Amino acid sequence: MSDRNGKLKAGAVERTEQGRQTGFKGKAAPVGSHGKSGSRLRIWVGVGALALLLAVWHLTDVGNGVRASGDRWLYGWYGGLMVWAAAMLGVLGYGIFIKRTWNLELIFTGAVLGLGLMYLVVLPPLSAPDEVSHYITSYQLANRMMGKPNHEDGIRVNIREQVRFIEDLQDVLKPDGSGYRDSEEVQPSGENKERKQAVILGQELTEDTYRTIHERGIRSTGENGRAVSYQIPVRTTPLAYVPQALGLIAGQLLGLGGLGLLYMGRLFNLLFFTAVGCLTVRRLPFGKEVFCGVALLPMTLHLASSFSYDVLLIALCSYFTAVCLDLAYRKQQVGWQDVLMLAVIMGVMGPCKMVYGIVAGLCLLIPVKKFGSWKSWVLSAAAVLGTFAVAMVLVNGRTVALYTNPASGYAGYVDWAEAPGYTFGQLIRTPLLVLKLCYNTLMWQGEQLYSGMIGGALGNMDHVLNTPYVVILGLTAILVMLSLRKPGEPLFISMKGRGWIWLLGFSCLGALMFSMLLAWTPVGSSVINGVQGRYLLPILPMLLLTLKNDHVVRTDWNDGTLLYVMIGLDVYVALRIFSIVCLRVS
Repeated sequence: MSDRNGKLKAGAVERTEQGRQTGFKGKAAPVGSHGKSGSRLRIWVGVGALALLLAVWHLTDVGNGVRASGDRWLYGWYGGLMVWAAAMLGVLGYGIFIKRTWNLELIFTGAVLGLGLMYLVVLPPLSAPDEVSHYITSYQLANRMMGKPNHEDGIRVNIREQVRFIEDLQDVLKPDGSGYRDSEEVQPSGENKERKQAVILGQELTEDTYRTIHERGIRSTGENGRAVSYQIPVRTTPLAYVPQALGLIAGQLLGLGGLGLLYMGRLFNLLFFTAVGCLTVRRLPFGKEVFCGVALLPMTLHLASSFSYDVLLIALCSYFTAVCLDLAYRKQQVGWQDVLMLAVIMGVMGPCKMVYGIVAGLCLLIPVKKFGSWKSWVLSAAAVLGTFAVAMVLVNGRTVALYTNPASGYAGYVDWAEAPGYTFGQLIRTPLLVLKLCYNTLMWQGEQLYSGMIGGALGNMDHVLNTPYVVILGLTAILVMLSLRKPGEPLFISMKGRGWIWLLGFSCLGALMFSMLLAWTPVGSSVINGVQGRYLLPILPMLLLTLKNDHVVRTDWNDGTLLYVMIGLDVYVALRIFSIVCLRVS
């Protein structure tokens, strides 16, 4: 699928990339502000002053937490966060408003790393959705990479003794992961049952979580024994956990303790996201600012600074989009290196969540003539799709067979609800039921999905640790403004191309809902369970790019200013969440 706008010369695109951001000639895509220096200075100082004012406001909440808990070191933590935020806002503001030669790649790197480190501290290890499962899977891979044996049952993972507390803060489980230390104390009812539950670090963020981190620190405790995790690793491609595993290995080589390993694994995942994101911004022929905006959403930052494999999905899906758009609208000829890149991305990304394989349809935006011949186009398509198919069979073949075979024991039963579920055959035979459940989910939970995508429930889906709704609306407005066409900017994607992208987006959403209906929804439910807003982040950039049109043009509020305001809002969200956790004193 090609369109008339794909015929634009590469030179036109390059000239646009040089000057469309701010109107400065001869600069390498600067993002400084239009207008007088006084106006730029007011924005810089205004955003910083407002962030400082709100930080001081929430200092009163931290003080209440200190008085209730007696932990005065919380002042030091909060003060450190305030200093870090002020330094970050100062440096980035200088680059955007005063220096005005910083390109989006540099701003993206500084903002994502700076904010990611804040969120890494404020929302501590294992607090992200499903992070404990991703952590133990990363640990399993780290063991394999270091040549260490895992548990003989082939499922559970051998861990260091000084790491065991992370999964069992109250020390009620046996070191071998086989059950409780004293099974007689665990009764089917009464207070003993509640008291003897294994408590995982970060699953419920309270002031006790911060205290545990403060008291234990990141250094080794000297415990050299071995234990066994009772967490079950995720069955997916090990490539999704390479950055996290490298972080765990680095932590062990540095002699760090359990918390040190967790922070190193998270840090390496953040570095991976930043590196791939920087490549994405560089490769995009247009709409660089749109991806920057999506990367600076609170939910994206929270995931980027965790063990979650959503980091890989968001990063690689965005880079795949960038490569396809570059080949469609800027590059004159598709080379074998480009096809290899698309195939590798699809082979790595696809097995994590197969529904995102639909994004491969973006390749159809590339005109056939850029491949040289129909034969080359067919071979290229076969290479990309074939790599995806092979990876799917190797990694997910068994899982697909289990959920599609009624006799497997997995199909037709939902573990979390302990109730019958739908089988693949049932859903195929009742398309109206599927459509009804999809409709109910979007109508009844659409707002929840939208706010969850932005950051409406951070931590382990904790609706108290949230992004305030007024901030969600502000971030949404900024995303929309970043997506609008600027004066003199060519419109690359035609109406036909935009329609195709939206079809791919809705297909991804439909596939996500169908998969959750099959694996996560008990029979009789009025909505599809398990659908979360964060699942939309990998496809959000490509959908936002379609908002550029001939009718609405953004003349005010340049990219740098909008991104700076976004950074200020992210800082506020992080400081606010810290103050809320301080108030949760048991």
